[in-house]
Amino acid sequence: MNIGRLLNDTAAAHPDRLATQQGERKQDYRQFNARVNRLAHALTRLGATPGKNVAILMTNVPEMLEAMFAIFKIGCGAVPINFRLHPLEIAYIITHSQSPVLITEESFQSPLKEVREDLAGLRYTISTGHGTEGVFSYESIVAAESDSYREVDVDPDHVAWLFYTSGTTGQPKGAMLTHRNLLGMTERFHQDILRDPGDDEVVLHAAPLSHGSGLYALPNVENAATHLFLETSSFNAEKVLRLFAEERVTNLFAAPAMITRLLDCPSIAPNSAPALKAFVYGGAPMMVHDLTRAIRIFPNLVQIYGLGETPMTITSLCQDEHVVDGDDTQAHRLASAGRPRTGVDVMVVDGDGRRLPTGQIGEVVTRSDVVTKGYWRDRDATEKALRDGWLHTGDMGHFDEDGYLYLSDRSKDMIISGGENIYPREIEEVLTRHDAVREVAVIGVPDEEWGEAVKAIVVLNPNQQVSFNELIQYCQDHIASFKKPKSIDFLDDLPKNNYGKVLKRELRKPYWPEENRQI
Repeated sequence: MNIGRLLNDTAAAHPDRLATQQGERKQDYRQFNARVNRLAHALTRLGATPGKNVAILMTNVPEMLEAMFAIFKIGCGAVPINFRLHPLEIAYIITHSQSPVLITEESFQSPLKEVREDLAGLRYTISTGHGTEGVFSYESIVAAESDSYREVDVDPDHVAWLFYTSGTTGQPKGAMLTHRNLLGMTERFHQDILRDPGDDEVVLHAAPLSHGSGLYALPNVENAATHLFLETSSFNAEKVLRLFAEERVTNLFAAPAMITRLLDCPSIAPNSAPALKAFVYGGAPMMVHDLTRAIRIFPNLVQIYGLGETPMTITSLCQDEHVVDGDDTQAHRLASAGRPRTGVDVMVVDGDGRRLPTGQIGEVVTRSDVVTKGYWRDRDATEKALRDGWLHTGDMGHFDEDGYLYLSDRSKDMIISGGENIYPREIEEVLTRHDAVREVAVIGVPDEEWGEAVKAIVVLNPNQQVSFNELIQYCQDHIASFKKPKSIDFLDDLPKNNYGKVLKRELRKPYWPEENRQI
C-alpha cells in the first residue's frame, strides 16, 4: 500500500488534464507525476529511506504538493510545517521529527540560518531559487533524475504524514497519520463531501497546505482536479472571488474567518461562486449570524469537525442541511457540528469513559480507521489520548435526539484565529518569563475578522511596571507573530477555584455570550 499511488493512477488515466496552476505556471498530470518521481529519486539518494521523515517548509506553491507526494512514494513521513511559525518553533519540529532532509523555499533560507545551531540532525536542505553553500537547488536536483519511479510498498500502518499540533504543554506533538488514515480520509471525502465528482474539478488552495487544504489535496488528486494556487502567501478576498468565477472553482477548504472576509467584499454577489460543489469550512468558531449570511451567497457549504489526530473526519453538516428558510429545528442545527461521518464512531462520555445519554455534556471521543496511531516519540501523550480504542479529543459537547453533535467548550482551551490553532499555554509560558509578570492567563475573545483573537490577562509583580508594547515585543521575540496577544488587560489577581486553578471560563464570560456561538 502507498497513498502516493493515487497520483500514479491519475497520471496514467488522465495524463493531459491540468494538474497545477499558479498564475501562468501550469503543468498537466503527466508533468506533475514526472517531477514528483524525479524528486523521489533525489530524496532517496540523499538517504531519505522508508521509516524516516522529511520536513517541508513552504508556502502554498505547486512544489509543496510535489514534495508531499514524493515523500509518500518513497515510504517516508511528510512533515509539513506551518510557514508562519517562529524560526525556533520551526527548528523544534524539524529536530523532534528527526528529519534528515528539509525541502523549503529561498525566502526561508535566512531565518533558518538564525537557528542553524538548533538543527544538528538536519543533513541536507533542498530549496527553490538558486543553490547556495550547503543548499541544493530544487530545480537542479530534480532535473538530474529519471521520470520513472515505482512507489515503495509499505504497511498500511506506516507513517505517511506527521501532523504537528500546537502544544498544550509548551511544545507541539506530532500525530502519526498512516497510509491507512489518509486513504480512509480520502474515501470519506467522496462519501460525505463531494459525492459526484465530474471531469472539470478545480480545487483552490486558499488555506495552508500544511493543514486542511493539504489533506484535501489527496482526494482532489484522485479526482484529477486542477490544483489552483494563489500567487501570494496571504489571503486576498477579492482575488479569491475573481478566481471563483474565472477559474470555475468547484471545491475548497477554508477557515470561517476567510468566509467572513469574502462576505465583506464590496463585489460579493449571490452568483459569486457559480461552479462551487463543496465549500468546506471548519477548524474554528463561526457565529450563526455569519453562517446565515454565507448560506445566502455561497452554494453547497459543508461544515466538518475533526482534529489533526483524525484528519477533519469526525462529524459533518452536509450541503442539504445548510438551510436558512427552514423550521426552527433546522435553524438550530446550524449551531451544531453535524452528525458522525461515514464509518466513524463518535460518543460523548463522562470522566470514566462511560457513554452519556442524549443531552448531557461530556468529552467527545471517536474511533475509526482514520484515527492516528499515536504521537511521534511521545508515549505518555499517546496513552493519554488513545484509551480502549477511542481517541479522546479533549472537546466537550452533547448529542441531541436526532444524532447531531453540539460542541460546548474546549477542555484544552485552544484558540483558533484565522484558521490557525493557538494554545494559550505556549503564550503564557513566554509571558511568565518576563521579569515584571507574576501571573498570566490567555483566552480567546470574539474577533470580526479572525473569528477569535488572543487576549492576555496579566498580573504584575509588586512594584513592577511594563507596557503593552513591551510585552507584545517580548512575545514576538519568542513565538510566531500570529500567536501574540492582540490585547492585554492588567488585573490585581486572577479568579481561581479552591484548588488554585485559574477559572478561564469566568475570564471569558464578558466576551462570549452564551447564545449565537458555534464551535
